[in-house]
Amino acid sequence: MRSSTKYVSLLLATPYLVQAADNARPRGVGPEFGKYYKSTDFFTCITSPSIKIPISHINDDFCDCPDGSDEPGTSACSYLSPLSPQLLNENSATDLNATIALPGFYCKNKGHQPSYVPFLSVNDGVCDYDLCCDGSDEWAKVGGHSCPDKCKEIGKDWRKKDEVRQRALGNGAKKRKELVQQADRLRQEIQDRIQTIVTQLEGASLKIKGFENQLDEVERQERGRMVRSKGKGNRVTVLAGLTKGRIEELREALIEVRGHKDQYRDRIVELEEILSKFKEEYNPNFNDEGVKRAVRAWEDYAAKETADLEDPAYIRDLDEMTKPDPDGGGIEWEEWEKQDDSDVDLIYKLEAYLPPSLRTWIDDKMQAARAFLVENGMLAASAKSDTESKAVADARSALKSAEDDLKKIRDNLKKHEEDLAYDFGVDDVFRSMKGQCVSKDSGEYTYELCWMDKTSQKSKKGHSNTGLGNFARIESITVDDELPPDGKGLGSGERVVLKYENGQHCWNGPARSTAVILACAEENEIWKVVEEEKCVYRMEVGSPAVCVGNGSKKEKGSEVKDEL
Repeated sequence: MRSSTKYVSLLLATPYLVQAADNARPRGVGPEFGKYYKSTDFFTCITSPSIKIPISHINDDFCDCPDGSDEPGTSACSYLSPLSPQLLNENSATDLNATIALPGFYCKNKGHQPSYVPFLSVNDGVCDYDLCCDGSDEWAKVGGHSCPDKCKEIGKDWRKKDEVRQRALGNGAKKRKELVQQADRLRQEIQDRIQTIVTQLEGASLKIKGFENQLDEVERQERGRMVRSKGKGNRVTVLAGLTKGRIEELREALIEVRGHKDQYRDRIVELEEILSKFKEEYNPNFNDEGVKRAVRAWEDYAAKETADLEDPAYIRDLDEMTKPDPDGGGIEWEEWEKQDDSDVDLIYKLEAYLPPSLRTWIDDKMQAARAFLVENGMLAASAKSDTESKAVADARSALKSAEDDLKKIRDNLKKHEEDLAYDFGVDDVFRSMKGQCVSKDSGEYTYELCWMDKTSQKSKKGHSNTGLGNFARIESITVDDELPPDGKGLGSGERVVLKYENGQHCWNGPARSTAVILACAEENEIWKVVEEEKCVYRMEVGSPAVCVGNGSKKEKGSEVKDEL
């Protein structure tokens, strides 16, 4: 089996000798692995140094090394694995490394960029110009098929596109620097605002302390005040005045209720006329159960006896009750209000004979003495009224207003402190983008991304707007995608991910969510939107926010070299 394979290989070419003049490396070996192929006597397997083979066995189209390092220029070891039969039969050692040691077949690609081609693609009759533009992977010309060297034109086209990409990445880095500067200004504004709010908070706290002391003093004065009854006379006159006011309120309320009754009566009469006319004019032969039920209900209603609300005696009694006293023959309030002065009134009359200064001094001393006795439990406090005095009410209102202002200031301070501590990414870069939106037309739907806010899907047919998630946090993810020629792709490496969660619920499914994966671009642009699984979306987005340039901090997961 081995000898026949070697004869076929020798008929095609002598690979090792063909490239011996080219810096002494066998065909398919990259410069970083050249040190393993310097010996001219024997070859040592790269990951299994205990195995040594003759130098002539290199590229003979037969796997001698368990790691395939003896076949860098053929596809003989492309299917190599630890379970390969020849390994089990020829190598009984259990500590051999059967992982392929080389990354692939090395293409020099002079005029372009060197690259590795999978071993499976070597001499498969297909020109893999995307990886091996010099056609060296088809060196055997299987079936007379050859691959001319196209590295010159491919390299020229690549360099032209790469120049555009590099220019875009450079502009993106400049824009990121501007975004960071803008974010720094916004952050400084918030810090300045917090300092102002802290000063306002201190002033508001002192203001409340003053209002509390003012309220305590007013209440103390009110407790020591000798309250004089309203109006002249004793308790009977006071009670008469209160009763008269209450009866007057009830009389006015009765007049108002009577007016409402008359309005409802007129509406009932009008409604009964409509229903009566409806009963007379409807067609009984028309088979409409709803109409028939309505007619029967009206007949039942009309047959019921109701109280006569227009009884003259009843109306006359209402008229008498709504007449003001004494026109209605009610209480003669003047007789009750003209009573002799009370004993307390005599005390207040004595003050009239005193000088103003002495009267004020005596009044202050009496209030202080009464307040002292009340506070120490030696004298009962004045009976509490349902309504407090105007002075107390004003002091309490001023304190309440100051407390409300203090709460607003504290809430405002909390909001700014939370915003300052919020994660807006490295260099706070997304702070300057918060609330800005970018959209993409994707056939039936239009997708919209609002930075640090939400993602949504809008149907062009039903005009419905579906929430795909609200911003939750910033994460990172490792991707390994092929970068398209225009550079509008994720490439390979670690990338920034904005997680949007808790969107609208799917029918019989979870709440919608979106992972926004970012790569460096000159402008904010949605490149691709896919639904990876039910109600779980993935957006690939380009943004200068993740571009790295000179003088900028390295954005985690956005290395430009990986994208290239």
